[in-house]
Amino acid sequence: MAAPLTEMAIDKIRSMITSGDLPPGARLPPEQELASQLGSSRNTTREAVRALVTARVLDVRRGDGTYVTSLRPELLLEGIGFAVELMHGENGLELIEVRKALEPAAAELAAQRIDEAGLARVERHLMLMRESAEIEELVTHDADFHIAVAEAAGNSTMASMLRGISSRTIRAQVWHGILDEGATQRTIAEHETIYDALVSGDIALARAAALVHVSTTESFVRRLRDSLPGTTGTDIDPMSVIVD
Repeated sequence: MAAPLTEMAIDKIRSMITSGDLPPGARLPPEQELASQLGSSRNTTREAVRALVTARVLDVRRGDGTYVTSLRPELLLEGIGFAVELMHGENGLELIEVRKALEPAAAELAAQRIDEAGLARVERHLMLMRESAEIEELVTHDADFHIAVAEAAGNSTMASMLRGISSRTIRAQVWHGILDEGATQRTIAEHETIYDALVSGDIALARAAALVHVSTTESFVRRLRDSLPGTTGTDIDPMSVIVD
């Protein structure tokens, strides 16, 4: 946590951005002038700027100055993926609940908005999943399939959130479990149903197919957690098997 004075300076810079005084792409005043506007020391101002650079709100360009970034969702929400990697225990199952809310909504929107190029991207990754022989290939094309669907929804905030909670490291662990259970064809078939719904523009089917897919993952996670010997139901980290 930043020191109180730094937090105050951060809040003031945020206010300047949200009020429109510093819109996306705007150049911040020189450090001394900015410190005067904030009522902070130069050191405190420098720390506040560093914190906002880390949050992707500001961008320091050497020899040019400090600028407000584009503030696009895909930029500001990059940190979700890092946070997901740090989460443990029952928080993993909470993330599945987030997926159950977001992925059906994304699939529904994609069924309404997807164009030929978007369909081609989804189909390509589906075909590559069918042809994949190695776990690394399955992980890559599975992730890219879901990203393509989310991007086709035309909602960059939703797509960024889904990308953030779909760690490839975690996805690999799930695919190992799927292969062990011999459930590869079932899992690919679930992806095929989502794709077919997008092709036909069937909004209800797209939502339902995505919900079934995430619910199957949830059941898999719970079954694994409850079946391992010597566990109490909370000993297993669901994050290790959350995304497929």
